[in-house]
Amino acid sequence: MESKIYWLFAFVLAYWAYCIFWGIKGARMSKTASDYFIAGRQIPIWVFVLAATATSFSGWTFMGHPGLLYRDGFQYAYASFYAITIPFTGVVFLKRQWILGKRFGYVTPGEMFSDYFQSDAVRILTVVIALFFSIPYLGVQLRASGFLFNVLTDGMLGVETGMWMLSLVVFVYVASGGLRAVAYVDTVQCILLAGGIVAIGFIALNAAGGWSALNTGIANLTSPEPLAALGGEVMDKKRTLDGFSHYTAIPGVIQFVKSGPKAVGGAWTGVMILTYAFALMGIQSSPAFSMWSFSNKNPRPFAPQQVWASSMGIGGILIFFTAMQGFAGHIIGGDPRMLTAGYGKDVLQLGKSLMEMPGKQGMIVPALINLMSDTAPWLVGLLSVCALAAMQSTGAAYMSTAGGMLTRDLYKRYLNPGASHSTQKLFGRIGVAIIVGSALIVATTSKDALVLLGGLAVAYGFQMWPALIGICYWPFLTRRGIVLGLIAGIIAVTCTETIGTKWFGITAWGRWPWTMHSAGWGIVFNLGTAILVSAVTQSKDALAHRMKYHDFLKEHAGIPADKKKLVPMAWIIVLVWFFFAQGPGAVVGNTIFGNPNDAATWVFGMPSIWVWQVIWWALGVGMMWFLAYKMQMSTLPETEISALVEDIGDVSKARLDVDKP
Repeated sequence: MESKIYWLFAFVLAYWAYCIFWGIKGARMSKTASDYFIAGRQIPIWVFVLAATATSFSGWTFMGHPGLLYRDGFQYAYASFYAITIPFTGVVFLKRQWILGKRFGYVTPGEMFSDYFQSDAVRILTVVIALFFSIPYLGVQLRASGFLFNVLTDGMLGVETGMWMLSLVVFVYVASGGLRAVAYVDTVQCILLAGGIVAIGFIALNAAGGWSALNTGIANLTSPEPLAALGGEVMDKKRTLDGFSHYTAIPGVIQFVKSGPKAVGGAWTGVMILTYAFALMGIQSSPAFSMWSFSNKNPRPFAPQQVWASSMGIGGILIFFTAMQGFAGHIIGGDPRMLTAGYGKDVLQLGKSLMEMPGKQGMIVPALINLMSDTAPWLVGLLSVCALAAMQSTGAAYMSTAGGMLTRDLYKRYLNPGASHSTQKLFGRIGVAIIVGSALIVATTSKDALVLLGGLAVAYGFQMWPALIGICYWPFLTRRGIVLGLIAGIIAVTCTETIGTKWFGITAWGRWPWTMHSAGWGIVFNLGTAILVSAVTQSKDALAHRMKYHDFLKEHAGIPADKKKLVPMAWIIVLVWFFFAQGPGAVVGNTIFGNPNDAATWVFGMPSIWVWQVIWWALGVGMMWFLAYKMQMSTLPETEISALVEDIGDVSKARLDVDKP
């Protein structure tokens, strides 16, 4: 054990040294406010590709995703497609936001929305959403890091102690170096995140006895045949309406129940899978990612990040290696029922069910890492840092960007419009301290509140879609429509999450009614309200103002004439992919390649649902390539974008000057 802990702290110290180095270097390079908040719009291509990928896939991907695969099976594994749906949001919006940011000198999305909609209400709501997203999301990541190190040090480091200690270094390098430091640290974090998932996947597969043994174990776990060793019970009594195991089939298209988790056969119906994908799409539609788009010299990095790094790279890792981790856990001792029935071997030696341990399904990754304590203690230390990097990758970006929005959209806008660059950097650092402090206080004093608020984060981020649609594509949407739509969406999300029943006493329905995620309910009310209100609040002057932006976008980001004939095909590809890969059509995958209850019928020796997911992952990569490259939605503009201001740290000089050539 001592050897493992020595290696653990050695790797952590090396990782911290790298973080602090970039904090100091970033501070030295941040001469202006834009240098600090958006890296002077000079982030290199390779840095953005890795950093944006790390920001998109957090510690939840590393720790939580395998755990829910263990608990819910392949019906939850459709969430692995967020490796495609998250950057899909980027394909739709990032290039156009970059063009507007470059042209008008925007540093925060609040500045962009405020100018376009001629409303400070949109600016304030954007900051509110950024805070609602950042604080609970960051709190979840920080507490998870404390929990991980508590487990891996065998209780030597308390959860709260570890959380505060590990968070201190993140705060130091983010507050010191701004977004540039975050970006360069994220490059290493991306490599550690991806490499760690792959390594733990191989550890799990080896412990299970190889590929064939893994699939045999899945068959044993899901078989409907009674097991004599269990007194005639079947291994998995949680069956769908069709009689299939919840591990290898989704429970239908939709179930009209008061609460999604109460659905027969599991919560992950086709509608739940689709609307959960909406929630995760909120990561790249969140205000933080608008600032990521502004930080680039040009859009050249967008396509490789969206297609190759995220969709193909992380997507393939999630489809295969997290599934290995989740299901191997049942075979190697996480599920005593399997051992009682004579299946598998007790490699983990937990002494009880994984679901009876403090972290429940979240214990699967630490348990797999600990398997190497005796044979390769250095690997335990390295994989621990991989997990830590995964947890901090997203949190660091949200600290930096939320601090920037507090400074630019509140302090500079209302309290000190003439704030100097040094003053803005100072208040940016204070903003980071406020965000981190708030997240740590909530994570320390109220774990229940943290869980409730954490469920809201990405669903709130997705509520920015109508505003982004308005500014990037559809001038019909008005200021009042967007403001009231955002308010309606926030209310709908809140009322259909656990927080609605716990804090507001809502009893008419529970969490995710009709097996529809809160992000889905939110966007229905948000977009519906925005369209209806916009229809009755049209103004010729306001429309003319908005059209100046759209005319500029049409000139620099419009689809070339020779590509317009492909637009119908693009719509068909997107709709078909979302329907069958992430929506109601996914139910076809239950049985198309074999009966889930009969392993002898599995065409490729794998459950039908897993084969279906592999196929649609590959097709999803093709879809992303078609949109990003073929339709030129993420490529360089054909005409150069000239900035209206020399000092890109002071957007006020550009405000409303859209007529200037």
